[in-house]
Amino acid sequence: MGGCPGHSSARTFVRDAEYDHPLMPSTAATRARRGRKLGRTREAILDRAVDLASTQGLEGLTIGRLAADLGMSKSGLFGHFGSKEELQLASVEAASTRFVREVIEPTLAQAEGAPRLRALGASYLDYLERGVFAGGCFFAAASIEFDDRPGQVGDRVRDAVAAWMDYLESQARAAGADDPKLLAFEFHALAQGANSAFRLFGDPGAFARARKAIDSVVETQLGAHGRTRPGRQASRRAK
Repeated sequence: MGGCPGHSSARTFVRDAEYDHPLMPSTAATRARRGRKLGRTREAILDRAVDLASTQGLEGLTIGRLAADLGMSKSGLFGHFGSKEELQLASVEAASTRFVREVIEPTLAQAEGAPRLRALGASYLDYLERGVFAGGCFFAAASIEFDDRPGQVGDRVRDAVAAWMDYLESQARAAGADDPKLLAFEFHALAQGANSAFRLFGDPGAFARARKAIDSVVETQLGAHGRTRPGRQASRRAK
């Protein structure tokens, strides 16, 4: 019996080879596009996860709960996060990214030291007042929830808050503050106090008072240093 010699093997070769056709996307291009889509999906999932965690707490953030909120299957979410802890850790990272975008990046046009420190005060209070996270400041809630808990999630929260405090201290030091660590502490405490008064009591004047208090603390600590031109302190340090 005749038939086309090698017809079956030819079909197998075409199917198995990573064959590029000008009208068909290559396997590599398809994989890259799929990877970008998965990245966007993961980003969208985490965007919702951090808002949910800001209202329900990181312990309340479970794969089942998030899947129900997003209308996804649990198995679909497991494809992105293999465990509750992995989801929590990824959520802290996503919250950190949002914090940097909303608080720090808008101030980078200002010179380091006093100008940036003042800009950070305005930016941080604006972030708290606008409710960038659905339940208020993600890190305020997570700090209370994990303040004395051991483990990776608590460590990640502590690292994020410590990085913010270190950044404030570095700007206070660049501005010539008498006690940079104290200034960073007071700055953060006043802002978080306003956030607590606003979230707990609905106090509409809390942030205005915090702005005045932070300005007063900055002026007291910087004194004449805070009124020098931005580049002057740097040149003084270089001598």
